Formats: sequence, C-alpha cells, structure tokens
Amino acid sequence: MSRWFSVSMLFGVPALLLGTLVSADEIVSTLADQQEVAVTIYNEDLALVRDQRRVNLPVGNADLALREVSARIRPETALLHSLTRPAGLTILEQNFDFDLLTPRKLLEKYVGKEVRLVRTHPESGEDRFETARVLAANDGLVLQVGDRIETGIPGRLVFPDVPANLRDRPTLVVSLDNAEAGLQTMELSYLTGGLGWRADYVAELNRDDTALDLSGWVTLTNQSGTTYHNALLQLVAGDVNRVREEMRLRGDVVMAADMVKEMAPQMREESLFEYHLYTLQRPTTIKDNQTKQVSLLNAAAVAVNKEFRLQGRPAYYRGQQGGLGEKLKVGVYVEFDNRKRERLGMPLPKGIVRVYKQDQQGRPQFVGEDRIDHTPENETVRLKLGDAFDVTAERKQTDFRKLGGDSRYNYRFESAYAIRLKNAKEDEVTVTVAEPVPGEWRILQESHPHAKAAADTAQWKIKVPAKGEAVLSYRVEVQY
Repeated sequence: MSRWFSVSMLFGVPALLLGTLVSADEIVSTLADQQEVAVTIYNEDLALVRDQRRVNLPVGNADLALREVSARIRPETALLHSLTRPAGLTILEQNFDFDLLTPRKLLEKYVGKEVRLVRTHPESGEDRFETARVLAANDGLVLQVGDRIETGIPGRLVFPDVPANLRDRPTLVVSLDNAEAGLQTMELSYLTGGLGWRADYVAELNRDDTALDLSGWVTLTNQSGTTYHNALLQLVAGDVNRVREEMRLRGDVVMAADMVKEMAPQMREESLFEYHLYTLQRPTTIKDNQTKQVSLLNAAAVAVNKEFRLQGRPAYYRGQQGGLGEKLKVGVYVEFDNRKRERLGMPLPKGIVRVYKQDQQGRPQFVGEDRIDHTPENETVRLKLGDAFDVTAERKQTDFRKLGGDSRYNYRFESAYAIRLKNAKEDEVTVTVAEPVPGEWRILQESHPHAKAAADTAQWKIKVPAKGEAVLSYRVEVQY
C-alpha cells in the first residue's frame, strides 16, 4: 500500500520520515557519527572541511550517504578515505544531491503527474478528495481537475510518495567497494564556499594621541548550509591563487542576524607556504547562518605617530595655474609599528581598523577608520582617519615661465608657489607638505628646507604656531 503525504497549498510544510527520503540500500551517516571536524577558512569565500565519521560498512559494494555536508560543497574536490583500513576501500563513484526537499520542489517533481486534492467543508469540516494533475508549478500552481483547469485553489495536496532524488539535507552519496566488514573511521575532505572570514580591529587613542590600545577580532560568517560542531578552526591569511570557474552552482542562502562574540584566547600564528595560518586554541561551533567573532590579539599602549599631511598633485607643475585652492583639506594620519617591542609583532591579516578616542567626560567617540592590507611583522601600519577641522591650507602659483622645448617630451618650466597653512588649535602643529613633482626637477629657492622623500616627491615639515599661520614658498625647475 502506497504512503500519501499532505502539503497545504497555502502555508504547510510536508511532514516526512527520513526513511522515505533515501534508498533502503543506502548506508546513512549523520552528524551523530561525526568524531571530529576541522575547518580551514581562506579569504575570498573558500574553506577546506575535514569531516571524520565512524561508519559500519558491509563487505562488497555499498552506497554511503554522508548527510549534512556543506550545501556549497565543490563535489569535484571531495576526497573520502578510510583511516582504519585505507587499503581495503575503493571509491567507485560519488554524487552530490543538492536538490533539497521543499514544498515547491515537491510540486515541481510532480508536474505532469497525479496528486490528490483535498477540500474541507467550512461548516461541517468534512474532507472531500479529488484526483488532480499538476500542469505547472512555476509562478503559481495550475491543476487539471476532471475537465477543468484551476489555479489559486484553497485546500491542500496529498502526494503518494517523495521522489528519490529529493533530500531533506545536502548529501554526498559515495559508491564504494569494501574488503572487510565492520566499523571504520572515514575522513571526508572537500572545498566549499559559504564560509568566510575577515579581520576587524578596534583601537582607542590616548588623550594626547601618542599611544593606542589595539584589539583584533576575527569575524566568521557561515552561509554554507550546515553547522560545524566543536570544530578545529584555522584561518589562512594571504592571497591564494585560484582558477575561476565559468559557472558555479549556488543555492539560495539567507544570513541570520545572529551575532556571537567570544572572548577567546588569542590565536596561534605560524607560517604556511607564503601565507600565515592562525589556529584557534580550542574547538568552537560554527552554526549555519551565523556570524561569530573570536579574539585575535590585544595590545596596550602601542606608540603612535600622528601626522597632518597636505598632498599635492603632479598637474600643478605642467602649466600656468594661478590659484590652486583655498581652505584645502589637510589629512590626519596615525601610524604605528607592528613590532614585538610595541607588544605586537603578529602578522596582521587585512581588515578595517576603527579608531575611538574618549571625550572630556570619558566617553569613547568614533574618530575614523581605514583599511589595512596583510601586514607582516616589523612593518608600519598607516591609517588615514579623516581631514583636520582646525588646520587648513591655501595653495597659490605665484610665477610660471617656459624655459625651453618644442614638444611635450622636452619642455622646461620654472614655477613658484606659496602655501599658507593656518592653525586654529590651541597647540602648535607640524604639517607635512608632500609635492609630487614630475620629470627631472630641482628646487631653486625655498623658505624652508625640503627632503627628497622619493624620486618624484619633495617634502617639507612646516611648524604652524597655535592660533597662527605659516607660509611655505618655493621655486622649482621641471624638465620633461
């Protein structure tokens, strides 16, 4: 006698037994068989999962259904082997069943087939059954009931069975040949999308902007369609080369608003090829549709250098310009060294650094953020936090002459400039004026001594008194 399953056409979900979803010949492995799971997450939506399960296998050919693998698994990367008796197990075939059971999928599988339509009398509550054929289930349900076509039908449908190719969870089915019966520990390794991580940093400046406290967090996001219980978590920082696929199958994923912060021990860091590997020192559960944060680092009283910087442009030196702007923005930067003497020294994964400072009442206020790239030990971290409010500039070209040349490849120009820096603060500030000068150049005259910061950059350090101003004037010869 066939078994019938009911689905409300308005808001029901089929109530199904697991046994109806798989072949009777399959050996089903669930998360209850899982002995250990390890997850290594890379940048750019890539992770490596190593899933160990204890499974009882018969002798000979068998189909092993590994349930609750990632819904974003890349099946061509899957590797299953026995840790107990590796020589006695041969993998013949594997299939990834990603067509998951939903009311809509069930309807789609029954297009062209007969189902039973159940209508309930509103007063008596009596059910009336009719046979119907499903004609379409795309943007809405279309049924043929007897000699009529109906849509928007209240009631419910009853299905005789669940198609064998529908699964309630993502499942990898492996056909194998086993030499010896008994319990074996199997390890499944595969690459998957849907797991990602990024580094986030929070810094708090002290009162005089000479030091900061820095905290680093790793933010994990799991949209892979399954949960990883008590997983060994490792993160790889670096730009791993990958071959881009022309087409990738990808299921619909909805991210939950569930955010979990864990005050975890710091991660252990080590080199891995040309990358860096971070290992959490305890197992952690990464739930499906969850964002989780774990601690990466903490450092107090890291020495900071604060800089006011006015940045020029090469175009200023290519022709007659006149006024080049009033009340120009002066950028505000802070930088610190990623060194052990500063209580840092761990290679820092790329991420966003958000900086706070306490106001006079001791309340932390947000003062800016910047993105850093992967930063090795002993490198300098430089952050632009914004533009100064009380420090402004005015730039003017005071002279321009063409000295020679008849094409853009042998021009010689001489030009002069005046940069007026104003400071409305109660304290003296030093402003770095950086001028990218094109071609071959030399400074002919200047009010303050410059440094050649790079082949194409002249740089001045100008002290501007409190509630005052300072003027930098210089004359330069440029040859293209």
